[in-house]
Amino acid sequence: MTSTTSADTVRQRYLSGLALAALGSVLFSAKAIIVKLGYRYAVGPETLVALRMLFALPFFVAVALVTGRGPAHARRSGDAWRVLGLGIIGYYLGSYLDFLGLQYISAGLERVILYLNPTLVLLISALVLRRPIGRLQWIALAVSYAGVITVFSHDLRLSGESVALGAALVFASALSYSVYLVSAGELIARIGTMRLTAWASIVACLLCVAQALLTDPVALLTQPWPVYGLSAINAVCCTVLPVFLVMMAIERVGSGPASQTGMVGPVATIAMAALVLDEPVSATQMLGTAIVVAGVFILTTRKH
Repeated sequence: MTSTTSADTVRQRYLSGLALAALGSVLFSAKAIIVKLGYRYAVGPETLVALRMLFALPFFVAVALVTGRGPAHARRSGDAWRVLGLGIIGYYLGSYLDFLGLQYISAGLERVILYLNPTLVLLISALVLRRPIGRLQWIALAVSYAGVITVFSHDLRLSGESVALGAALVFASALSYSVYLVSAGELIARIGTMRLTAWASIVACLLCVAQALLTDPVALLTQPWPVYGLSAINAVCCTVLPVFLVMMAIERVGSGPASQTGMVGPVATIAMAALVLDEPVSATQMLGTAIVVAGVFILTTRKH
């Protein structure tokens, strides 16, 4: 009886971890939907990203204060500058470029491009850290980018040449965050994921708000109430909450299954975009998304 109860507990913990990972992925994916809804009120990207960061800032400060109570012996001279650099590269540039790109492309294409993060981390690691890429990994890379090209062709037919600019901006966003992931390895090992995430996000929040104040300071205070509501939802439900959900999922099932469960993200984005934004869905788009998911799944399965 005890053995059966223990097995049931383990199984429930594993299933709950997968559920948390899936929910976190869906909430992350909903960010693009919220941003696209915000653009309907003719708000600029600088203001929109700054409002999101303003609402998220108190949560990141709270996490920084809580995690900052841990031992300080692992910190080294220059860590503050490293955190500053990572905050600029990973969270400020990543967020701003993403918001810029969403002006020109569909939410579905945006999510598919961002889903390429594991492939970009692999390529950066190979170029900078001289880590070899295996044959199966090359196949996974080819499959992933073939899928993105397929989804891109779907958007290009519908929206014209501006899609190329939007896709390039979102790809640059994915690239900047991938650089962050590769560069943050040593710092994460010493000070912890949550502490680094909190402080790097605080840096990004302050930079985004400063940018908005420089470009159009009045805009932060003169938006219609729906914009503030959408920004608050984006900050809490699509930024802060998913981080904790994914961390809880990794604690229960490990990073491999948690990351692979994230494959629901692109599909969820397409479904939400169709229901909320009335974005058209085609067989080409679904095929391309499935190809990207398959390629990244092969890559993460090989890795973990």
